[in-house]
Formats: sequence, C-alpha cells, structure tokens
Amino acid sequence: MPLSSSPVIRRARLGAELRQLRKREVLTLEQVCARLGWASTSKLSRIELGQSRPDLADVLDLLDIYEVPSPQREALIVIARDAATGRGWWKALGEMSERQRTYAELEAGAATIVEYQPAVLPGLLQAPGYARLRIAAGRLLHPDVDVEADLRARLTRQGLLRRPDPPHYTALLDERVCDPAGLPADVWHEQLAHLLALAELPHVTIRVVPGTAAPRGGAYPLTAFSCYSFPDPADPRTVMLEALTTDVRLASEVDVGRYDRMTGWLSAAALSAVETAELLRRRVAALTTGTAGPAADDVAGWDGRETTGTPSPAPEGAGRADSPVAVETTLGVDDLAGDPVRLP
Repeated sequence: MPLSSSPVIRRARLGAELRQLRKREVLTLEQVCARLGWASTSKLSRIELGQSRPDLADVLDLLDIYEVPSPQREALIVIARDAATGRGWWKALGEMSERQRTYAELEAGAATIVEYQPAVLPGLLQAPGYARLRIAAGRLLHPDVDVEADLRARLTRQGLLRRPDPPHYTALLDERVCDPAGLPADVWHEQLAHLLALAELPHVTIRVVPGTAAPRGGAYPLTAFSCYSFPDPADPRTVMLEALTTDVRLASEVDVGRYDRMTGWLSAAALSAVETAELLRRRVAALTTGTAGPAADDVAGWDGRETTGTPSPAPEGAGRADSPVAVETTLGVDDLAGDPVRLP
C-alpha cells in the first residue's frame, strides 16, 4: 500500500509548524495545555517534536487556539492526516520493529533514496537467504529478535522497489560488500542473482566503490548512511545514520549538505552501473563454474582502470539535475575543494 508522503517526515514537519504557530502567539506549553484541558505538557511536546502520531481532533483544537486562517489551516490538516497514517498502512507493515518501521515510513513517501554501505548489503537489496543470515547474526547482540518476523518485515519493505510508483533508488556499495565473507555458496549465488535482477529495474542504480579508488581527499564516511528526498519540497530532506543500537536521523540543511558532498565524492570514485553489473556477472560465473574466490584485481583496475587510487570519471549522465548520484556536479568547485573532510 504505497503512500503519497512519508509519515515520519510529515510528523516532523507538522510538529515544527505547530511549534512556530504557538511561539507566534507567545504561548507556553503550559498555557496551551491548560486551555485544552490536557493533563500535562508531554502530549503537546511529543506532537511538536514529531514523536507521536497526532490525533486529527487534537490538531484541529490547536489550530483553533492559534487562530490559523485558510488556506494555511487546510494545508496543515492535510499534513496532519498524512502524519497520522491509515490503519491499512500499519497493517501492511506487519510485525515490524520500531527501528524498521522508521525506515519503512521514510522509504514509503520518498522520491529518491541514496544509500551507502561499507560492510553489508542494504536491507532493500537483500535476498531472503542473505537477509535471514544477517538477522540471525544480529541476535548475538539482540537475543529477543524474532528472525522470521524480522525477515517478513524486511521483505515487506522491499516491495517498495517494485510498486507502480517507486522512488529512484541508488546504492553505493564498498567493495567489501561484494565479498561473500564465508556465506554458503548457494546463499551468495542467490544474492548476486537478486542484485542483478534489481539492477535491471529502470529506477534502481547499484554501484561498487573499489577499495583502491578513494573518495576526494580520502574523506571516507564513518558509518553507513541513507539519504531521502521527498516530492513536497517543503518536507525536509533527511539522512539516517546506521548505528549498532539506535540510528540517528539528521535533517538540518548543514548536516544534509555534508552528506550531499560525501555522496558526490563516493559517486565519482565508484564503478559505473554498467561496470558494476559486469562485475556481479563475473562473480556469478565464478560461483557457477566452481572458481569462486575473487582475484585480487577483480575490482581494482579492472577494464583498464588504473590501480593508483585515482577516482573514476563521473558516470554518464552525472550532470543531469534529475540524477540522484550526480550531487558532485551540482555543488560547485568551492564546495569540493579544500582539505579532506571527516564527517561527524
């Protein structure tokens, strides 16, 4: 059940709008809650911080107190309905943890998604066998994880890439991600075939970043990250940083701009989508013929590429404004020049 907007982003935007309206009226949390007869300020605080699904009746009461005129009132009501989401959507997500649900809600209304992974494949690209092993490994740190329930949830999220109106999805994968790292041969074969099938979709771009092709100035990301933009330009672009326990969501223009630059540098260093697909086919052929175990130069320097660490040329079409991996060409020289940057 696709959504026209991302509920988690709409909650954040609604909260920010309501907070601005309250401050415009020079009202405190306590004063507003007293007028509405709410027992404590925590309810309003959570709404303003985008931490809870708002009840439409509560939002209407707040708009009355702030004396919001049309058409602003109608626009905020639409945002509030998007933020609340429907029961059908929540039912479709199934047995999904809060952590996965956050990603699912961001993905649901996104126009573009760009993900970087240094060690494992992104959840949206994982074949069932690979996903099951990754989830089972996670139980070493989170023993309460239900492997099969988590797997069903991940496969539900993956439906995003095959819906009629999918986002444009780009995965930038460190070379290490293409190493089977002890996985059973049948699982890895299934996974490689799955990647090749997804790469055939017109809205999916998969690119490998060779270990010898360093991003500009050697500025490597310190963790996996995902970048989201949305159809409504007023919805804040968002970056998610994947951590061991609790993921971090960034939405400030400064933070998002840093990850724009990092995405541009990684894109310039990566193999093209065509080269990546050829690399994956070579890996599948090696498994099929029983010669698995990539040669040292399987990625670095292949197809005539130098092995000195010089970044590869930007991919064809990188200058197009609608290319989600063409961030570097839209930044300007000043944004990319200077000393190496280590992102927070």
